Amino acid sequence: MKIRLLAPAELQHALHDGKEIALLDVREDGEFGEDHLLFATPLPYSRFELGIGPLVPRKNVRIVLCDDGASGIAQRAAARLAAIGYTDLSVLDGGTRSWKAAGYPLFKGVNVPSKLFGELVEHAYNTPRITAQDLVKMREAGEDFALFDGRPVHEHHKMTIPGSTCCPNAELPYRIASMVKNPTTRIIVNCAGRTRSILGAQTLINFGVPNPVYALENGTQGWYLSDLQLEYGSARQYPDQVDAAALPMQQQAAQELIKRFGVRTAAASEVAGWLNDESRTTYLCDVRTPEEFAAGSIPGAQHTPGGQLIQATDQWVGVRNARIVLIDGGEMVRAPVVASWLLQLGCDACVLEGGVTAKLAARPPEMPALPDLQTVNAAEFRAMLEKKSCTAFDVGPSMAYRKAHVAESRWSIRTRIAKDAKGVQTPIVLIGDADIARLAATELLDAGIRDLRYFEGGAAAWEHAGLATAATPDSPADRDCIDYLFFVHDRHAGNREAMKQYLAWETGLMAQLGEQDKAVFRLPVH
Repeated sequence: MKIRLLAPAELQHALHDGKEIALLDVREDGEFGEDHLLFATPLPYSRFELGIGPLVPRKNVRIVLCDDGASGIAQRAAARLAAIGYTDLSVLDGGTRSWKAAGYPLFKGVNVPSKLFGELVEHAYNTPRITAQDLVKMREAGEDFALFDGRPVHEHHKMTIPGSTCCPNAELPYRIASMVKNPTTRIIVNCAGRTRSILGAQTLINFGVPNPVYALENGTQGWYLSDLQLEYGSARQYPDQVDAAALPMQQQAAQELIKRFGVRTAAASEVAGWLNDESRTTYLCDVRTPEEFAAGSIPGAQHTPGGQLIQATDQWVGVRNARIVLIDGGEMVRAPVVASWLLQLGCDACVLEGGVTAKLAARPPEMPALPDLQTVNAAEFRAMLEKKSCTAFDVGPSMAYRKAHVAESRWSIRTRIAKDAKGVQTPIVLIGDADIARLAATELLDAGIRDLRYFEGGAAAWEHAGLATAATPDSPADRDCIDYLFFVHDRHAGNREAMKQYLAWETGLMAQLGEQDKAVFRLPVH
């Protein structure tokens, strides 16, 4: 199958023609985070086939693959897609280099459309905010306020503002009446930086809560930069059950939201037809809590916690202009809230009537066949290493390798392993996640290397067998750790300069946004 080369201007037009398109950047996380196209979805080649099905479920959709223009990884990824049945494939000619040369912007960081959206929301709605110093004064004055962390539980537990209660953004309208009884209590929403603070506060305002609502400016990072202490290990979180007496009022507020933003609802029978439509892509997204999803959902739906779906849409939705069908518990509160934001983000979103109670099922995404590898246990592996009768490659994360690895192993990654193994005469033993290792094995097999083994469990299994691991904090070198984004990576570890740089990056995103790209977002104009 011939893979078409797409010029930058052609791709820019395709991204704005209203038709479905998946723009996939196949470089590794560290490379993607340093510079990428605004609407590119990251899908690193090291785990490419594992992620393609959920991200791009329809095999005849338009797909454009992107790399740096020199590595050839996009062409290799296109060949992999053709082999598993994808039919409409193009590669951005010259990759990010030609895109930049054509005068189009490249962006640092991750989840950039959602981060940009948060900044645009604050500007469009003039979302009220308070500073860390304002919050301290409110505490000292004994004012009546409630502080909520709009991030998931694990992020809240890691570090938060002292006294904050975890309630992810999409849960706030549904559970706020169970947590705040006084309509005059001030409500403040924080996150780690800016986006979820802004969106959480504006969500409650749009929902019509009577309380004064504010975003905490710059979240935990702003708090730390104000020389205030964070709290670590908090277990405070939203109640499992909502106040049943308040639900009718919340449902009425959700109906008002539906009218205001033109949110569409769809019956299960209509959605079933969409799922069988080979000309459009449809995603089923369950926006409830992890506990609710684990207790059961619609077959084939993916768990996309509502606040996170807005914060990191490209984690679950790889096709622009696809249908996104949102599922809640049937209360018709959380799904409409998420839909109202996705519509403003430029997505085609609707709400499934009846939520998880609807009679509906979707086919799970296909998983491509991966090569079988003969496994070796720790004793066998150790004997091979002692006899120098094998060559070991660790294909796990580079940062994990730095912390602990089998001493005789070398770190590598799928994009480089065939080159790294060139000239090896002994059997090769791969170490790391089983599926990641099998994907790396495809490159070795294509290079004609057939004698491959797999050591399951990595450094942990090696240590469990009573064998010593090695730590190499500076190896692989930073330049080789293409799977890791160093960009302000330690901002949550007390690095003040990294925090300042990150916050400056967020607030500076709007200055990079061109008018054509800005038009994708559908925010109110005042």
